[in-house]
Amino acid sequence: MTTLQEIQYLDAGEADQLSTLSEVLVKINRCAVVVKGGRRFSFSALSISGNKSGVVGYGFGKSRQVPGAIEKAARDGRKHLMRVPITKSGTIPHEVEGSWCGSKVRILPASPGTGIIACPSVRAVAEMAGVRDVLTKSFGSTNPVNLVKATLHALSLLRTPEQIAELRAPRP
Repeated sequence: MTTLQEIQYLDAGEADQLSTLSEVLVKINRCAVVVKGGRRFSFSALSISGNKSGVVGYGFGKSRQVPGAIEKAARDGRKHLMRVPITKSGTIPHEVEGSWCGSKVRILPASPGTGIIACPSVRAVAEMAGVRDVLTKSFGSTNPVNLVKATLHALSLLRTPEQIAELRAPRP
């Protein structure tokens, strides 16, 4: 069993330099509380931010109206950006597995032309990261928030061949 690793987010200076950042909305959830006058609704939104070339992040926002929740989620997504190593062929360097709460996601590299074989939550993360060919399988909970976090955990475990060579190099 692997332990959860701290995800390295980009700092504010690096995030401001990314001008081509786009967002995609994954899920809007409605919650109701019953009060004396009836039901009072609140909304939460989950969005994925990315530049489709190796930078991706998620945002979660809550508000009494849908537009406010979407705006907060987009703003939060710009704070939680991370870099993802992608090969020249548009896939990931190696197989990886990530988990968050009850969700578990296995991501495998695929040959060119395969596309993104994934559920909608994982697909949104892969598209915003710029991955073009990947196979995924999700286990356990299908809660979109946990699936997105499990996917980002898996992507944070990816290493490039150069990073592995540096780790294996003999120390003097």
